[in-house]
Amino acid sequence: MPERSTILSRRRLLGVDAARAVALIGMISTHVEPHIGSDGQTSLAHVLAAGRASALFAVLAGVSIALASGGTSPPHGRGWATAAAATTARAAVIFVVGLVLGAFDSGLAVILCYYGVLFVVALPFLRLRAGWLIGLGLTWAFVGPVLSQWLRLGIETPLDSGVPNVGTLLTDPVGTASSLLLTGYYPVLTWTAYLLVGMGVGRLPLRRVGVAVWLAVGGTALAVLSYAGSAWWLAGGGLAELEAAGTGRHFTTGPIDDDILHVGFFGTTPTTSWEWLGIASPHSGAPPDLLHTLGCALAVLGLMLLLEHAVGRALWPVAAIGSMTFTLYSLHVVLVATVLPETIDDAFLVHTAIAAAIAIPWRRYVGRGPLEAVAAVAANGARRRVREHATQR
Repeated sequence: MPERSTILSRRRLLGVDAARAVALIGMISTHVEPHIGSDGQTSLAHVLAAGRASALFAVLAGVSIALASGGTSPPHGRGWATAAAATTARAAVIFVVGLVLGAFDSGLAVILCYYGVLFVVALPFLRLRAGWLIGLGLTWAFVGPVLSQWLRLGIETPLDSGVPNVGTLLTDPVGTASSLLLTGYYPVLTWTAYLLVGMGVGRLPLRRVGVAVWLAVGGTALAVLSYAGSAWWLAGGGLAELEAAGTGRHFTTGPIDDDILHVGFFGTTPTTSWEWLGIASPHSGAPPDLLHTLGCALAVLGLMLLLEHAVGRALWPVAAIGSMTFTLYSLHVVLVATVLPETIDDAFLVHTAIAAAIAIPWRRYVGRGPLEAVAAVAANGARRRVREHATQR
């Protein structure tokens, strides 16, 4: 069994798995660490990870879809059909697990149902190459928020941050669909930008040092410029415009003041003014927020790929955590809802230590995580059925 695990790890990009581990740890920190620290300021965990960790997860979803569907060689014809079937099967597993987790009283905005829908959105883009995907993703980072703002202008009720679950799907399917696509915490309409850019990155030759450097440098530049641009606009009169417009009935994690770039917006911008599209605040879904978090995600991925080149197998323990984030994230939600709520002492260290204690030996002696294995079985079965159908014809 150790030999099998070694073979699996050699086939995988450790840098990509390590980036997934960073995303998981970042999300754990924002889940269990207080938004405001004991000094009355935004806590370090939220300054560093709020909005960025979940965006990294979404970008890496796109990377995973691209890698699983041919990598640098996009599928066509029968290859696209099998890749689409496998991707749809994975989406179904992720979505169902998300519905189950949404029923737990965790207080967390569970991402998995949104994640599953994003997998389905990826299907028509599987044939595209890197340049087209990255270009479309960056374009959508501007178009998506404008379209979202326009569609939500007629919504008079407060925009929800509810978590889709089996109950909401059965009793209010239209509302659940609206939450997933438009008004929820990770709305697919705007988050498609992360998906497309991630798919484009997954079509690049990620084992090359030059690509890793390009991701790290380009991502850092995009993150800095978009954030600085938003800060400059706010200081130049934008903040006064937003204070005058107000948030209406829109949820935020804090007041609209000089600290606005650290205020969370639960997935969407207020519709009281189009000026809200100029903020880079976490989970606002405005263009500066999408571009900044896209840049952060690319920079983290690039750095992890460079670290893989620098230290090689020494990165394996971190990559082991990232290789089973589906399982570990789900376990984290259940633990927060049951025996290890965010109120326990050193919650972040406890949850992170549990993730490492499970992932490292499991990856070493077993291989895929439990939920990853279920998704793989579903994907392989769907792929096989498509091939058999094509052969019979």
